[in-house]
Amino acid sequence: MRTVTFEVAPGITAIDTFMAGRERYTAAYLLQDEEPTLVETGPTTSVEPVAAGLAALGVGPDDLANIVVTHIHLDHAGGVGRLVPRFPRATVWVQERGAPHLADPTRLVASATRIYGDERMDQLFGPVDPVPAERLRSVADGDRIALRGRDLDVLYTPGHASHHVALVDSETGAVFTGDALGIHVPDLPVLRPATPPPDFDVDLAIDSIERIRSRARSVLLFAHFGPIQEVDRTCDLAERRVQGWAEAVRDALETTEDLEEVVERLVKESARDIETGAESTLDLDRLEQRLELLSSIRMNAMGLMRYWKKRGEREAAEEGTRPVQPS
Repeated sequence: MRTVTFEVAPGITAIDTFMAGRERYTAAYLLQDEEPTLVETGPTTSVEPVAAGLAALGVGPDDLANIVVTHIHLDHAGGVGRLVPRFPRATVWVQERGAPHLADPTRLVASATRIYGDERMDQLFGPVDPVPAERLRSVADGDRIALRGRDLDVLYTPGHASHHVALVDSETGAVFTGDALGIHVPDLPVLRPATPPPDFDVDLAIDSIERIRSRARSVLLFAHFGPIQEVDRTCDLAERRVQGWAEAVRDALETTEDLEEVVERLVKESARDIETGAESTLDLDRLEQRLELLSSIRMNAMGLMRYWKKRGEREAAEEGTRPVQPS
């Protein structure tokens, strides 16, 4: 079994999960401590590479103390149910809204299947096993997961998902960002928004980016993929990308509700996201093929269309409940 690990901050090592056999797409992170702690697991298709990575770092079946996930989407937490039997001492930590769906992943799997289809679900994620309820611990904003030599502070960062959290390492000030800042594949010159259905929210996403900015003292640790040192620049870029894609979809919805037409608008918007200087050598089709797995334009379009529809319904309802002003 091939393993790739590399240090990203003092006492923190990245493990390439080789999601669906692909290198440098999704990372798990080991906090080296008297109570070794794994942040993110990848899907079930990543269980063997993650277990092998832990073994290479000296963490055996009876050593791992904690598994923490930023959210329950399958590319981040789908493998938890298969890892738990291998590491019988590990406690699984997840945001309180996500905990019931790890204990019973039926609705989670059904939702993902509607987006990806059965064949791609099997290929990308594999089966999803439940986590025994007694192994689960729920966390909320402001909670602290105490290890021995360091702690993880929990930041509630919805937007990408209503149950999303970021995690701040007390020793280094590194922040595990999950998908709150979007998708960054190291050899591609883009930072792509991650705006999936069913509960993406633009305003909450921007607020979450600012919360992460305020707490990051050293490095941002992306699940997709790896460390980025430039905190302010990356947060600025993440906000611009989310706002740009949201505005493109809102403009499209003024003339159409056809998904394919909205996707076409976002294809044009995505071409503007390429960082300066890369246009002359970058194969745009190849770029999209690589990003399709993690944050496809179609999935983002679906999430943003749903956001604007829900927002419009909410504003209409609020307008209907306002008292009529006397003339």
